[in-house]
Amino acid sequence: MPTLTKIYTMEEASEHNTKDDCWVVIDGKVYDVSSYLDEHPGGDDVLLRATGKDATDEFEDAGHSKTARELMEQYCIGELDQTPPPIPELEIVSKKQDLKGLPQKVLNFSKQYWVVPVTVVGLSVVVGFLYLRKK
Repeated sequence: MPTLTKIYTMEEASEHNTKDDCWVVIDGKVYDVSSYLDEHPGGDDVLLRATGKDATDEFEDAGHSKTARELMEQYCIGELDQTPPPIPELEIVSKKQDLKGLPQKVLNFSKQYWVVPVTVVGLSVVVGFLYLRKK
């Protein structure tokens, strides 16, 4: 009878990133290496830095032996979900502007920012009065 393989997302795998609970992803497989951290020849910090991402390149660059590759199979707990994320749907918006509420919007805007035009008018009156008084 075939064994069922558990499928994990990268987000799930990256949540296991402590010395007591450490998962790494290599070649599309998820490994729980928590019990192997102290035995890892490169040190536990190497494995801890590999969490939260696909560590295949780092694993290959380290030049692991055939024995190491065989050993890691006992730590395999599942596979990485490699289905692409869904493409979000675009919302189509009409280019026509809603003009129904435009007078109310203008009125609200003018109520909110009445200080600026009143100040401009007030300064204009004062400057005009001073100019005419000098003549």
